[in-house]
Amino acid sequence: MEHEVSGWLLSGLLYLGAAVIAVPLARRLGLGSILGYLGAGIAIGPFGLDLAGDAQAMLHFSEFGVVLMLFLVGMELEPRRLWAMRRPIFGWGSVQLIGSAALLAGVAMLLGTPGRLALVAALGLALSSTAIGLTELAERNLRSTAAGQGVLGVALLQDIAAIPILALIPLLAGVPHETVHEDGWAGWPAALRAALVIGAVVLGGRLLLRPALRWSARSRTPEVFTAASLLLVVAISALMQAAGLSMALGAFLAGVLLADSEYRRQIETDLEPFKGLLLGLFFMAVGMSVDFGVVASRPLALLGVVVGFVALKALLLMAMTTGMRLPLPERPVFVLLLAQGGEFGFVVFQAAALRGVMDAGTASLLVAAVALSMALTPLLLRAADRWLAPRLAAQRSHGELPVLEEPQQAPVIIAGFGRYGQVVGRLLAAQGLAATVLEHDADQVETVRRFGWPVFFGDATRLDLLRMAGAEQARVIVVAIDDIAQSLAVVDLVKQHFPQLQVVARARNVTHYYGLRHRGVSLIERETFDSALLSARSVLELMGYDREFARTQAQRFRAHSIELLEQMAPHFGDEQRLLAMARQGREQLEALWARERAERAEAAAARKAATGEAPLPAPGVAPSEPPPAG
Repeated sequence: MEHEVSGWLLSGLLYLGAAVIAVPLARRLGLGSILGYLGAGIAIGPFGLDLAGDAQAMLHFSEFGVVLMLFLVGMELEPRRLWAMRRPIFGWGSVQLIGSAALLAGVAMLLGTPGRLALVAALGLALSSTAIGLTELAERNLRSTAAGQGVLGVALLQDIAAIPILALIPLLAGVPHETVHEDGWAGWPAALRAALVIGAVVLGGRLLLRPALRWSARSRTPEVFTAASLLLVVAISALMQAAGLSMALGAFLAGVLLADSEYRRQIETDLEPFKGLLLGLFFMAVGMSVDFGVVASRPLALLGVVVGFVALKALLLMAMTTGMRLPLPERPVFVLLLAQGGEFGFVVFQAAALRGVMDAGTASLLVAAVALSMALTPLLLRAADRWLAPRLAAQRSHGELPVLEEPQQAPVIIAGFGRYGQVVGRLLAAQGLAATVLEHDADQVETVRRFGWPVFFGDATRLDLLRMAGAEQARVIVVAIDDIAQSLAVVDLVKQHFPQLQVVARARNVTHYYGLRHRGVSLIERETFDSALLSARSVLELMGYDREFARTQAQRFRAHSIELLEQMAPHFGDEQRLLAMARQGREQLEALWARERAERAEAAAARKAATGEAPLPAPGVAPSEPPPAG
């Protein structure tokens, strides 16, 4: 009996097999995973072994990996942090997009290109690859750096700009935008439609997302919660696409709304594998879509387009790095990740060819140029790492940021040198203990070095930087980083690669505390807890309580709080259980201290009755009556 293998099974076998072979080989050669996926796509594509099917269909399907990536990126940004980024997004993002488009369109028209063709081509080439940019930042642990935040801000602005760019193409072709889509949305102005949909996503996210996830979590079925997480992203992406908006932008907004959710870590864990596989398929589809027929027929034209638009964008981006005051070692990454073309350029050029703004041959040339620039970006980054980065580090002069150039031998490493890290460092220095200090905020490095502190600029989430800081020989690392996600990333890196290092960590809040405890860190101090207790002691003393009694009660409260946190830690993620335990712990402590106050008051009254004199107030009872309720 003969059995035929299903088409989807053969496709899965082909793509997975190509990825499993090409990606480890590329990483072994030091080329990175993205080049591995691109190479696999070229190998199985129509200009390689011609084993794969339609590259464009695979590109559209795997684009959902970019959507998932931006959803997970959004979950790392709380709404207040996103609000704080509004100036980089709409300021420098607009400078990049409008400036690049103006430069490219101007040069194209000087070379004799018709105006509307030059404008559409410039807008498509001005866009950058979100997928490659954010993936490279993640692989290099640079997402939280100034350059990483700059790349993210520009990428978000480009996703927002996708709406007016697509709306402009029918107008340039002489077709009214409202006649292009004959559906219920046609009568609505694009801006109002966008505002309504974004408002619905934000409002629905605030009111519905957490109850829906809580309901799924209560089923205590992991696969159902994973399905609910995927359903959330798919539903929002479908809503945004139906309104003519960017799927990735909608997913990003949903992620931001869940950034402070108790389900954040579980969602990230569940969706990460899907994101990785789909992004891998996306890069393979990009490799398959490189039209080597165009390359062979018009090699000089293609080379001129690639070199021209990448060079013009790079010039503008280099000027931006000066205005943004990016640290010198981070500038090559920022420039190269944004100088390339982007996946949305494929959509722009296909729409332009469909509307007659450009002919099919020109569209194919531009698509090939974008794909080639995306394929070359990882190679250019590695060339910059090898030849440019060391020179930039060696060129630092007085007033520039100091970076680690030689291995350190200090027994202690301090990651983060803000208010918290400085207190630790000062005490260690007073005891004659040497410490290697890493700080990723350029302004903070310049400030503390003026006071004589030998602080090095660098991101402690980079494995190579930790090795240079002496993590293999050091005994203790103090994690005093402000950003919670970055702090936990450092702990993960230390636990994996430097198990001999004892971790002493600062927790910004209870959620951060639980994240550290989950990673096996036991030496944790909450940053404002002890200072708040000292203030509470001062209030008790001002209210008439004995100083020794106030100190004792503060210590008892501290011990009770830590014990309660340890009891609650195993139930992190179960909001209802945590609320109930916190309420019960507070009520038990209040009841205990109320009984103690009553007993002290009774003892004081008994002494008064026995002696016939007014005794001194019992410890913990203020002179004024009635005694404080506590």
